[in-house]
Amino acid sequence: MIIGRAMLLACFALLIGCERAGAVDSPGAALPKPLGDVAPGVPGELQTAVFAGGCFWGVQAVFQHVKGVHSAISGYAGGTKKDPSYEAVSSGGTGHAESVEVQFDPAQVSYGTLLRVFFSVVHDPTQLNRQGPDRGTQYRSAIFTTSADQKRVAEAYIAQLDAAKAFKSPIVTKVSALDAFYPAEAYHQDYATTHPNNPYIVINDAPKVVHLQQQFGDLYNSQPVLTRSQGGAS
Repeated sequence: MIIGRAMLLACFALLIGCERAGAVDSPGAALPKPLGDVAPGVPGELQTAVFAGGCFWGVQAVFQHVKGVHSAISGYAGGTKKDPSYEAVSSGGTGHAESVEVQFDPAQVSYGTLLRVFFSVVHDPTQLNRQGPDRGTQYRSAIFTTSADQKRVAEAYIAQLDAAKAFKSPIVTKVSALDAFYPAEAYHQDYATTHPNNPYIVINDAPKVVHLQQQFGDLYNSQPVLTRSQGGAS
């Protein structure tokens, strides 16, 4: 039996790829809004949020399409090694998780709304130290907070979703204060946007963006905010 090159690539992507498509296989409805939120703060001042939910390609792709997001940078957080490389993080020995740093305008999109997107379409928060076919703490579900208010809101929202039995299994997402964020190598930035025909992206990440548009139409930005166009993560 002859297997086409595209099928081989797709199988290969599933074996070594970063994650499976988002928390919900079918679009469905977005999760309920958080009961609490972080105050907007100083008008015009951007805030920072950091999320980890499997491979950063898909996480970045979703947040780049959210209105009010000024930048979404793939990188590493949660570990002990300074300036880690992709190879080091992939070994699982650094303690880092593949993460995305989101700079956003709270006057346009709140931290609570970003949390809602994160749990609704970015990943499956019930998978412990993995996403889909990927295994290892580098693919864990985590929220790295940059303020006490973010920690309070994130923990309360997880408790809210668990109490409502929003998922069939308990949420395993860990919430901890951000110690440091290290941007990933340039070739990882905007990967889903610049490689739309890559079988892995087609299978795993493109559906996340589609679900974002379907569940959060008022937030969906058809023109993604690209990291490279801003000179980031060079």
